[in-house]
Formats: sequence, structure tokens, C-alpha cells
Amino acid sequence: MKRKIVKIDEEKCTGCGLCVDACHEGALQMVDGKAKLVSESYCDGLGACLPECPAGAITIEEREADAFDEEAVKKHMEAQKTRPPQTLACGCPGAQARAIERKEEVLPAAPGQAVRQTSQLRQWPCQIKLVPVNAPYFDDAHLLVAADCTAYAYADIHNDYMRNKITVIGCPKLDDIDYTEKLTGILKSHDIKSVTVLRMEVPCCGGIVKAVKQALINSGKMIPWSIVTVTTGGKIAEE
Repeated sequence: MKRKIVKIDEEKCTGCGLCVDACHEGALQMVDGKAKLVSESYCDGLGACLPECPAGAITIEEREADAFDEEAVKKHMEAQKTRPPQTLACGCPGAQARAIERKEEVLPAAPGQAVRQTSQLRQWPCQIKLVPVNAPYFDDAHLLVAADCTAYAYADIHNDYMRNKITVIGCPKLDDIDYTEKLTGILKSHDIKSVTVLRMEVPCCGGIVKAVKQALINSGKMIPWSIVTVTTGGKIAEE
């Protein structure tokens, strides 16, 4: 399958390591003083590392990608455990991939007001194209794959669907990226207990369902999964 993958010119590479820090997928590592693409499976081809390279040693090319190698992924994950936490390519201070502990609590409301609810997001980041495939919070997780708009259309998404799940979100129409490979990597690399797809009733949301279905097939695992459809009026149309 042809897709976009980074290419590093070793002669131009100065070994500064800035691209490695910018790669939130962990696809790049320093080897013998040079930046190396160590996993084509992890490279998302978005090029977050390009602007960080002062030597102009990184380009993006479209070529045949290596097949997903489960054994190579396992070795890569072990190597990643020794790396310090990575700052995301957006450069936001403190925006590191991390788990978020949640206590079961409901905040009291002021007199005459509705009960305040707490967030049920259990990790950061949550965008599909930003989450690292090897993030430990995916281990033994119940996975929620939600279309972006569901959080705005369905008011009780936190309590009804995000609670006790790892949530990843995306929009197949606006992101202009196939989520299949990233989701396949997550399913193959972790013992995912279940997958829930939360989509809108609009046709373009079929892309996120298609990506999850293909990822489940690619993973070769029998993982329980379900699809929940939200109407544009904020109701559950199908579950």
C-alpha cells in the first residue's frame, strides 16, 4: 500500500534530535548520532518533524510502506519504555502523552442549578492522529472511537459513553487521513477489551466505522465491538 512516509537525508542530518522530540508517534530515534526512521508502521506521514529540522534533512515521499510487523512493533514498544515522556508536536507547554486518573465523584451544584458533572476523559491526547500507538493507557482498555461532533450533539457523552473507557476522536471528512493503520496498530499492540464506535447519522461518519471494522479484521483478534449512532438533534438513533 502506498502512503506518505518521511525520508531522512543522513548527509544533511546534524544529529540535533529535534525531529525525534517532535515525532509524537515514536517513529524516529537517534542511532549512531543520526536521526533514523525506525518504524514505517508508526510514521503517520503528517510531517510534524519537518519544521523542527534546521538542516532541511527531512522530506516526505509517497512509497510502498512495509507491512505491519507485529514482532517489530513489540520490540519497538520495549525500546520506547526507556524514552522520556514526549512533548507533542504542537509545542503546547506540558502537553505530554499521559493517563488521567478519575475518581467517581459528582460536584455539588449551587441552589437551583443542575448537578455539575465531571470529565471522564482518561488520557491525553485524544485525537486519533495524535495518540501514540504504544501508549500504556491502551493496555486492557475498553476503547471508544468517537466522531468529533458526537461530543457536541450528545449532552451526556461523558457519563454514558466515555466513563471507564479510553477515548479517541476524529473526523474522517476533515482530517483527510485513513485511520485504519493507526487503529490496527493500537489493536495489535494492546489487549483491547472492547471497541465502541460513536458516530453521527450523517453519511461521512461512515468513514470512521469503516476504519474501525478494517482495523479489527487486520488485528486478527476477536474483540467485541458495537456501533452507536447519534442524530443531529442529539438523540441516540441506533445502538
